[in-house]
Amino acid sequence: MLKQRVITAIVLAAILLGSLFALEPQWFVSVVAVFMAVAAWEWSRLAHCSGLITRTVYAASMVALQLCMLWWLGIFDGHIDSARVKTVVSVTAVWWFVAAVFVKRYPSFSSFWNNPVGQTLIGIFVIFPTLCSAAFLHAEPNGAWLIVIMVVCVACADIGAYFVGRKFGKRKLAPAVSPGKSMEGFYGGFICSVLFATLLIVAMSVFGDRPLDWRLLLVIVPTSLVSVLGDLLESMLKRARGIKDSGRILPGHGGVLDRIDSISAAAPIFTLGYLLSGWSW
Repeated sequence: MLKQRVITAIVLAAILLGSLFALEPQWFVSVVAVFMAVAAWEWSRLAHCSGLITRTVYAASMVALQLCMLWWLGIFDGHIDSARVKTVVSVTAVWWFVAAVFVKRYPSFSSFWNNPVGQTLIGIFVIFPTLCSAAFLHAEPNGAWLIVIMVVCVACADIGAYFVGRKFGKRKLAPAVSPGKSMEGFYGGFICSVLFATLLIVAMSVFGDRPLDWRLLLVIVPTSLVSVLGDLLESMLKRARGIKDSGRILPGHGGVLDRIDSISAAAPIFTLGYLLSGWSW
């Protein structure tokens, strides 16, 4: 299992980095859209769909809606409307606040979302803003590096939470959803992300000949705080459906949703912070 996980992680990293730095924005969005299409197929299972035809129709409908969103944003015209992107990620930020309530109070509000309509709406809030954010960030100056910073921020939060949680974890973060996560781990992941941002700010000043720009913290801090919600939300949905993994397409890792759960929450928050803070690479 460990060997499979390592090999799969290397392949995914190669695809991500290659797409980020070698492809034009439209082609990069195409690659991301393929992953989101697989995520939509996996989400059909969470949305109580059964049978090949039903799941295919569901996934195809989600893909069609994603294409409509990209058209509305202007990606097919060679540009992206930042005002419309801001609208999408602002609404999504409100959604993640609601999601935090669902996770914390689980299973109290499950009657609101544990049904095909509720699960579909959640899927739209999870999948669509991720694609929107990736498309917008990559089209920005030094966009590939913006996405790298966002992914590293999420990785720091995950790694910090894992090691601090294992060493010092006592108080449960969301015991009904994910018993293994602790408040101490959450704090450890947050501190790790802030340290990463601080080091990046200093490095950009020292090696990039620019003044210290602490506005990056306005981007990293909320991204780190919200990223854990993506993981908890998917854990809640899978627990409600009685499944372990969203899929089996990634050997040793499960499905695409299992790998992008934290990023699905982090990407729109990172994008919103980037748009509001005025920070730039």
